[in-house]
Amino acid sequence: MNNRLDPLWKEYQEVPIPEELDMIVSKAINRSLKARRYKKVKFKWLAGFAAAAVIFVLIINASTTVAHALSSIPVVDRIIKVLTLKEYVINEPNYNANIKVPSISDLDNKELEVGLNEKYMKENKALYDKFQVEMNDLKKEGDGHLGLDAGYEVKTDNDSIFSIERYVVKSAGSSSEEIHFDTIDKKNQILITLPMLFKDDQFIQVISDNIKEQMNKQMKDDPNKIYWIPGTKDILPTDEFKSIKKDQSFYINNEGKLVIVFNKYEVGPGYMGVAKFIIPTDVLSSNLVSHNYIR
Repeated sequence: MNNRLDPLWKEYQEVPIPEELDMIVSKAINRSLKARRYKKVKFKWLAGFAAAAVIFVLIINASTTVAHALSSIPVVDRIIKVLTLKEYVINEPNYNANIKVPSISDLDNKELEVGLNEKYMKENKALYDKFQVEMNDLKKEGDGHLGLDAGYEVKTDNDSIFSIERYVVKSAGSSSEEIHFDTIDKKNQILITLPMLFKDDQFIQVISDNIKEQMNKQMKDDPNKIYWIPGTKDILPTDEFKSIKKDQSFYINNEGKLVIVFNKYEVGPGYMGVAKFIIPTDVLSSNLVSHNYIR
């Protein structure tokens, strides 16, 4: 990679993605405590809400009984809005970029809202800066083509779950595609991570085995589909898909099903594109903390 691009690429790849929201909620509590003298009534509401969120994050991982109890609490209808905060556009012969930066609003948890929006702005600004450097380098060389399309799509928006996808499609001779997701518990106003859905790390093997079964079936039904799993012809052992990552990309769809997502080239050749696998809930049931999210 061009040395000039290394810092920009590193900045994009290392954009911090919060995995546990208890620290964020703690900040909210501290700020509320400082304001207690002046906003006593408002503080009581904020503290109660923040404390509930902290308890949910910590206890849902420790108590199956509590998790099941949570699933019976009536859902409060909440609306989360998403709009395009900023759009970066470059439209020149051989060089085209369109980068839409999402902004989430109407979250009660303002720490989470601000944190997500800052992340979205930072990662998209890094994409734009990197594109400009690459474009200028190609112009100096006298030839080249470069394209970039980055944006977002709301994947799930129901009474309990909100999930937003951010995608990056880059073309320069060949193409690459990456997608990332943030899934929010609308009732408790927390960011959902994959590990917090399960009692222990056994979910990694359970999900991986099911995905391999789905891959084998798809390849059997359609000879044009290829996945890099053991037994696939001409696949090196180093390229084989063995297991999902603990923080594997995922979202929860409108039907309450867990969807595991792999970026282009992650588990198959480029023409397979992004790969998504819906995991049957009965496969996960024995390891789920509760059915509050996965149904």
